[in-house]
Amino acid sequence: MHAAVAPARSGVAVFCLVFLPFALGHYLSCLLRGVNAVLTAELLGAIALTPAQLGLLTSAFFLAFALVQLPIGMALDRYGPRAVQLWLLALAALGVWLFSRGQSFAELMWARALMGAGLGGCFMAAVKAISCAIAPSRLPSVHGYLIAVGGLGAATATMPVKLALHYTDWRGVFLGLALAALAIALLIRLLSPAMPAPAAAKSRVSVWSVYRDPGFRRTIALILLPHTVFFGVQGLWIGRWLADVGGLSDDNVAYLLYLGMAAVIFGAIGMGMLTEWAGRRAIEPMQVAGAGIVLFVGVQVAMACNVVPSLPLLSVLFTLLGTVTGLEYAIVAQSMPASLTGRAATCLNLLIFTGAFLVQAGFGLILGCWPLNSQQQYPPQAYQAAFGVLAALQLPGLAMFFIDRYRRAGPSGKMAACTAAMINSKEDYETRSLWTSRQGKTGPDR
Repeated sequence: MHAAVAPARSGVAVFCLVFLPFALGHYLSCLLRGVNAVLTAELLGAIALTPAQLGLLTSAFFLAFALVQLPIGMALDRYGPRAVQLWLLALAALGVWLFSRGQSFAELMWARALMGAGLGGCFMAAVKAISCAIAPSRLPSVHGYLIAVGGLGAATATMPVKLALHYTDWRGVFLGLALAALAIALLIRLLSPAMPAPAAAKSRVSVWSVYRDPGFRRTIALILLPHTVFFGVQGLWIGRWLADVGGLSDDNVAYLLYLGMAAVIFGAIGMGMLTEWAGRRAIEPMQVAGAGIVLFVGVQVAMACNVVPSLPLLSVLFTLLGTVTGLEYAIVAQSMPASLTGRAATCLNLLIFTGAFLVQAGFGLILGCWPLNSQQQYPPQAYQAAFGVLAALQLPGLAMFFIDRYRRAGPSGKMAACTAAMINSKEDYETRSLWTSRQGKTGPDR
């Protein structure tokens, strides 16, 4: 299903009236997703929380975010991104405001969940609005810019938030963010033009057919778990690990988290360029993803070793290499029929954010098996166990990927040679399926 395209507008008009208002929503979503990593000390100082509670508190955002994906997807199809985003941002503002007023673990957790539900449509609403306003040929580059804006939001959740604490407390920070959510909603209401009437939504059968699709399952078998680890750990525990194991001050932790988010921006851009370069040499994006995930898991193994002098470098490498998991969206979209790509992205979001919730909560449960020291820190052994478990969970997916490639290619590498022969021009690469077994696949919605 392809979105209808709005009347032609100049590039400046599209940027100011469509891209900017909706991209700011994605910016705020990424900021609030990771802000607890910097505010952990303030939250623990204000409200007594166990590590399991801290993990549940922060990961409640991911769980609520995941649960609303399918309803939001249907609402976007039926009512359009403008109307849906206005209501969702109002809900998000309410959640952020309630969080700033919370006095107990239960109050904070429910407010955090409300926040996640309200911000659950920011990315997809932006994609849908942009797709209605520009030509399809420009979507990949604009999609990259949208991801970069999200990286800026995640970066803002580090050093800038830490600097804001010199002028207010954590409650004041969240109150300001609630006002920001309302301001973005107002921008969308005032600037965003009316969208074309959305097409009728497809049946529920088409949603479940996404999960049955072999290309979808093959992709998530390799990339889904690393993607959830990247989101879950970066959103909370990497800062605590730097403080507890590395002995770094809050300011140094915030600075390293800021560098890590800058690495996300450059990593996303660089990964796109690398994938395009590899494609011109008959290397599939799944191969690029496989190689990148090997390095990503290797960094996690090094983090489990807790070699203190290398912790700052490893924290930045974790976010830089974690950007390889962003290829998941493109691979799924290109390996499936065009009629299923929109629902595939929504289903993928559901799995990613459910997994991120489980990673954050599970990491806290593992840490809780060890007692705190006099400085309220967990011992290095606790983090070794947590990172070791995460790395071990990702190994079966990697093993299955390389075994599958070996079986399909054969020891002589004949399949690789055939694949290279089929790609005789850049245009062939840009239009071919990512999975050779699915080349030429067309057909109606199932």
